[in-house]
Amino acid sequence: MTEFKGVMVCAEFVNGKMSPITMELLGIGRRLADDLGEELSALLIGKEAVPFSREAIAYGGERVYLVSNSPLDSYNSDAYTEAITNVCHQVNPSIVLLGQTDMGRDLAPRLAVRLGGGLAMDCIDLAIDPQTKLMLQTRPVFGGNAYAVMITPTARPQMATVRPKTMSSLERDDSRQGEVVPLEIGIESSMIKAEIIETVKEEVLGIKLEEAEIVVTGGRGIGSVEGFDILRELAGVLGGAVGATRAACDEGLTPATMQVGQTGKIVSPNLYIAVALSGAVQHLAGCSGSKHMVVINTDPDAYIFKVAEWGIVADYKTSLPPFLEKLKELSTQ
Repeated sequence: MTEFKGVMVCAEFVNGKMSPITMELLGIGRRLADDLGEELSALLIGKEAVPFSREAIAYGGERVYLVSNSPLDSYNSDAYTEAITNVCHQVNPSIVLLGQTDMGRDLAPRLAVRLGGGLAMDCIDLAIDPQTKLMLQTRPVFGGNAYAVMITPTARPQMATVRPKTMSSLERDDSRQGEVVPLEIGIESSMIKAEIIETVKEEVLGIKLEEAEIVVTGGRGIGSVEGFDILRELAGVLGGAVGATRAACDEGLTPATMQVGQTGKIVSPNLYIAVALSGAVQHLAGCSGSKHMVVINTDPDAYIFKVAEWGIVADYKTSLPPFLEKLKELSTQ
């Protein structure tokens, strides 16, 4: 009978750097591994990952598995699924963690099927039950109005994707010791069913939406492209980023890359300012991790007021301009 042991983090890299979510995963992975008295490992894939082996150790990993085959130089879901499945069959981790990112959302369900594990997506907290030693996986449900704690009693590995910015990373410690284990994984061309024809990089002006500490989001009630210019100005003064509801994107008021929600970006800022949006369940699924929420809406019965910390019943066209002027005045003092 196979013995499953240890916690494994699947690392990600963005623009030649280890992504913040990977550092967060190593932080929570370290705590889970310590509670189990087991090892924390990190899986790094691609030639781009080679220089980051020691960094993964500095952020809490004890062992780094490095797979740098040429078919894995750029992300391909078929190739990455094959590589991670192969490594998991060799290592047999009890827990596998991925980020709730574009890559994680693509990979995790595939891996769960291939490995026969149990998967909880978009978790905001992970812990070990002291009695059963099972991983407790907390995730928002019903559009963020409630939280469910899930367990995987028998299937292994226990798998979870973690929402970015919901867990803290450890302080980097370059004195930490660990082992780097290079692995050669055979990826045959017949395994790769999808071919990437072209990659178009998203043009980001300022702070990335998913990484912003302050997010200003507009709904269909903004009514015009010019209205979103006001939100951009507000976000710029606050040092934040601008988001939008699906309805606003569908109306052509702003690019689809700014969409926050179940089928868009998942954000967890310190402050979420929701302007002229009603609070559909699908939208709230993308922002329920916000620490504080402020709402501006002309409809006092809008559902969004029920989940907000502060609410202003007003037209943004008359309420935001004086607020902006006051902010600018304060910023010059």
